[in-house]
Formats: sequence, C-alpha cells, structure tokens
Amino acid sequence: MNGIEYLLSNINSISGIGTKTSNLLKKKNIFTIFDLLWNLPRDFIDRSNIFKINKLEIGKVQTLKVLVNKYNFPRIRNLPNKVICEDDTGKIDCIFFNSYEGYIRKILPLNNEVIISGKISFFNKRYQIINPTHISTNENSVKKIQPKYSLTDGLNEKKYQKIINTVLKSLPDLDEWLSRDMSKRFNNISWKNSILQLHDPKNYNKKGDFLNRLIFDEILSNFLISSSVRSKIKKNKKTKKIFDNGPISSVMKKINFKLTNDQLMAINEINKDLRSDMKMFRLLQGDVGSGKTIVSLIASLNVINSKFQVAFMAPTEILAKQHYNLAIKIFDNNINVDILTGKTEFKERKKILKNLSEGKIDLLIGTHSLFQNKIKYNKLGLIIIDEQHKFGVKQRKKLSDKAGKNCDVLVMSATPIPRTMIMTIYGDMDTSIIRSKPKERKEIKTFSKNEKKIDEILKFVQKQIHNGNQIFWVCPLIDESKKVDHQSSIKRYEILKQILKNKVGLLHGGLEKDEKEKILFKFLNKQIDVIVSTTVIEVGIDFPNANVIIIENANKFGLSQLHQLRGRVGRGTKESFCILMFKNNLSENAKKRIKILKSTNDGFKISEEDMKLRGYGDLLGFKQSGVKNFRLADPIHNEDLFLLAEKEVKKIEKENINLNKYNSLLKLYDRADILNDIV
Repeated sequence: MNGIEYLLSNINSISGIGTKTSNLLKKKNIFTIFDLLWNLPRDFIDRSNIFKINKLEIGKVQTLKVLVNKYNFPRIRNLPNKVICEDDTGKIDCIFFNSYEGYIRKILPLNNEVIISGKISFFNKRYQIINPTHISTNENSVKKIQPKYSLTDGLNEKKYQKIINTVLKSLPDLDEWLSRDMSKRFNNISWKNSILQLHDPKNYNKKGDFLNRLIFDEILSNFLISSSVRSKIKKNKKTKKIFDNGPISSVMKKINFKLTNDQLMAINEINKDLRSDMKMFRLLQGDVGSGKTIVSLIASLNVINSKFQVAFMAPTEILAKQHYNLAIKIFDNNINVDILTGKTEFKERKKILKNLSEGKIDLLIGTHSLFQNKIKYNKLGLIIIDEQHKFGVKQRKKLSDKAGKNCDVLVMSATPIPRTMIMTIYGDMDTSIIRSKPKERKEIKTFSKNEKKIDEILKFVQKQIHNGNQIFWVCPLIDESKKVDHQSSIKRYEILKQILKNKVGLLHGGLEKDEKEKILFKFLNKQIDVIVSTTVIEVGIDFPNANVIIIENANKFGLSQLHQLRGRVGRGTKESFCILMFKNNLSENAKKRIKILKSTNDGFKISEEDMKLRGYGDLLGFKQSGVKNFRLADPIHNEDLFLLAEKEVKKIEKENINLNKYNSLLKLYDRADILNDIV
C-alpha cells in the first residue's frame, strides 16, 4: 500500500479500531485516516509540571508524584474503591469506579512512588482524583503536554489519543508536489512534517510555515481543478458569432436610460468572447440593482443576430416572466421570444418544443425546465444561468458539455463577493464585474429603530401607502415561537391586516409554490400594498413600485442577507427606505452589522465585512458551493496565500506542466473525481 492509499484507507484499518469505535468516529465525519488528521486539537492539557499536594487547584487537571499508602476496597457492591496516597505535604484519595481490585493493585503497588494525573476535586476535607486518566511509575510517560480533541459521546480522550498517535507515527513521506521555489517559501517543510507540527500541542493556536503550507495545498488543489476546467473548455473550438452593433442602438432607445461604464465594459468583454473561436464560460457579477439583466439581453440579441438560439434560465417563474416581458419590450418584432415554465399547459408546451426544434424560437426564457432531456434546440448558441441554481464546477461543466460545442455560457450572480471568493467558487470562469449602479437609481436610506417605536413605523407605512407606494415587511419566523422571541410573519400579518384591512399579503416558505407566485403577482399588479414575508423574497425579483422594506429582529440576519433583502426596494426612481427594527441589548456584532449597513450601499464592501464578522462558510449559503471543502483556508484571512496560489497556477498553465505531478495532492483533497470527469 502506497502513502496515498494508506491515508485514504478506511479508519477500520487502524489497529484497535473496531465497529463500535468506527461508528463513533463516523459521527464526527471521520471515515478515512486522512479525515482523522483534520480533527484538529481544540486545546491542550499540560501534564508536564509536577505539583505538591498542598499546591493543587480544584477543577484543574494536574500531575503529582505520590507514595501509595493504603488500599480501601469495600465489600459492599457499587461502592467505589479508594487508594490513599501521600507526599511530604499531605494526602490525596484516588477514587475508582468500575475498576477491579487486582487491576488497582497492579497499577498502584503499595509503598511505591507513582506519577498520577487527573482532574482535582475536594471531598470530606481531602483532595481526591476520580478515575485518574494517567498512572505510571515512568515519569516521562505522563509528564507531557497533550492535545485535547473534540470528541463524540462514548469516545474517551485516552482512547482517541492512542488512535491519533498511531496514525501520526505511521504518516508516510509523500513525494513533494510543490515546485522548488514554492517549497522555499515555506522553508522547505514537507507535507508530513506540517501535519506533525499541526498536531503538536506546543503549536496550539500558533501560525507558521507548517500551517501556511497546508493552507496553500488546499487552495492550490482547488485552483488546479478550475484551471483544468478552463483549459478543457478553451480547447473546444467553436463557430465564431458574427454580428454588428447596429441593432443594439435600437435597444438603447427603448430602455430610455444610459448604460454605466461598467455595463458597457461587461458588454465588450462578453462580445469579445462571443466573437472568439474559444467557448465563453463567463461570470457576470453585480450588486443588486446594478443592471445585469439588460447586459445579458444585449448579449442574447448579438447571439440571435448570429443566427443562433438563446436559453435564459431564471430561478423562479415570476422572475422568468419579468425577463420575458422586458425582452418583448426591447426587442424588435422580428425576434421570436417565448417562455417555458412548469406551469406551461401541455398544448402550449408541445407547440413551443416543436417551434424550438425547428428554429422558430430565438430566445427561450424559463426555469430549470429549459434543460429537460425532451427539449431539443435547433442551434443553441448561448445559455444564461441565474446563480440561484447554485451550480458547482461539476454541474456547470456538464451543462456546458450538454449544450454543445458552439454554445457559450454566461452565469449571472447578484451576490457581491470579494475577489478571493470569486477565485474559489467561480475559478473555472472568466469574470465581468458591474460595481456601479445606474445614475437614476437613488441610494436606499437605511434607518435603525427600536421595536418599541412601532407606532412611528406604522404611521410612516400608512403615509407611504397613501402616496401610492408599496412595502415589504420581513420577519425571521413563520409561526410564533415560545422558545425564540422573534416576531413571526403570521402574527405580524394578522396585526397589519386589522390596521390596513385587506391590502396585506402573507408570504413564507411553508406555502406551496403556486400560492407564493399568486401573492407576488398580486403585489406586482398593486392589488395589495404590503407583503409580510420571511426571507423568501431575497431572490432578485423586480418590484419598481416597492420603496420601503422593514426588517424585524434585524440583528438575527447576516450582513449580506440584510443587504440582499434591502435590494428588493429601490428598483425604480422613487426615494426608498430600509428600516431595521431591533430589540434592546444588542450584541457587539449586531451593532457593527447595523452600523455598516447604515453607512454604505456597496454590496462588495458589505460582503467583505460580513465574512470578517461571520466567516466565509456562512455567507449566503456558500456552504453549498464547495468552498466549505476547505478545512483550513479562509478567503479573507488567507488572502495572500490565495493570490500566491493564483500566481502559481498561472505559471503552471504558462509552462504547460503536466497535472500528473499533482495527482497525490488532488486525490488527498478530494478533487480527483472532478478531474477525472473533465480530462
């Protein structure tokens, strides 16, 4: 068995691990020897100092050298055995539950000096240790600084320590995958020695070359896969799209506003890809309300003018209909646009599929149903995907392959994230970023209000409704909870319905999809003035008449989530407001979040601050994206290592280095399965 096979072998292969221990480890998501290495010490126990009995501290784990003085083995069942020990400063009782007399005599021989270690307690005017964890006549076997691990019930520290020590002693020397220059950056420390230092209790909470090396390995494995996907896609030569910019001027007249420089730059980058003989695989990223949709529709028009079809996939039916209406409005009559969703009737669906296969539809907008097996395109040239589908590297690549060699791919994301996160999640794609917002869009004014001032807020809401505006009212919970004192959406809905009569709708995740869509359409058509909702309104739906959003218990939401919710208003030209309601006694982090949100409307700045406060894995559900595969790396705190890995991958690409050199790295960090799918 080679080194990699050993590390990836089942934990059952470790001597001393049976079915029971194996099942306990699996509860900690430890399935292989490699997994075991990442259950890192969360603290350490210092047994290296020997204390006199009169210097012991109750409640602490301490080590002492004592003389075994007397046994006390009761003849009554269920009473503990006791061994009285002493040194020149006093006496201590060693109490044993469930230990046999013969065993105790063996480990604590009478009139012998022994080293014992355990948690100190005090009972009946005397120090005692209940079930000492370490007993030995050999001083060096006890006097150690030992790592302390997070364990599940049923798995004791001593047993686990024995297992991890066995593994660390058997760690293989792996062939170095880092380049000579990169190894020098980390003082030539090997992967094996880095792991050993990581588990060394002396290094608890310390940073150094050993930690940076392991973090770099994780990032590098991620980036190598992205590089492979990019390379594979660009090797597929496609037919160039040939178009001029004439028809775009007619679109510009119809939208009646001027594109920002960022939008124009994004269009130029997309056009360059479309006109190239290499397949486009591009991310269009922009803050809420930055105008990504119009950019994607202009790209669609260029592809249609090149005699290709376009598929535009939206996450919800209502958003698909909004995109459809916008396309109908800005495209000339000679462009055939249609919409296909799960609600499309059978007869109409059959007609659409026939027209699509015959090339009579230029742009098909819809939900995930656009890519069911039965749907055949005549000449598909561009797929536009909304990020809400949360496609990972593997899924994006498969969709690209399925679409055919002449089909370009554009993924839109309304989640502003720092560059290191883009490199990690969308590293397989080229990127266009829209930072600025259209000039006619007014900044949303954000206020914070104590929930005790609810009457002021209600007066403000009534005034806004009187002026013809609409309101989102967001609550954290669906039903009222006795355990958690958050305002429930149902309770708030009942209160507002009494005040505002029948002009209030209720929206939450517990409703059927059709019911949600019905309420949102009522709101869009101004049949209701207020929607009381949970966070289900986060998805990028455009309600130009909604200019107020009220968020109860705002301190219970993440910063980026609050920003996404705030982005539901301010979509038109009206002055817009966001009111963050909170209770007394806010935590320091909650105060920081509210302060940051009030100070800026810049989503990129907000997401960076959010990651600093909450950690990257919690940012808007990115746990689903694969980023959480990182065991050590953090896109914010390890930015320098992310940039270093990016530079190294570019060098590997330039020098055309064979990825076989990195097979061990990719296998260890669970990327090899992706690599096998793409090469």
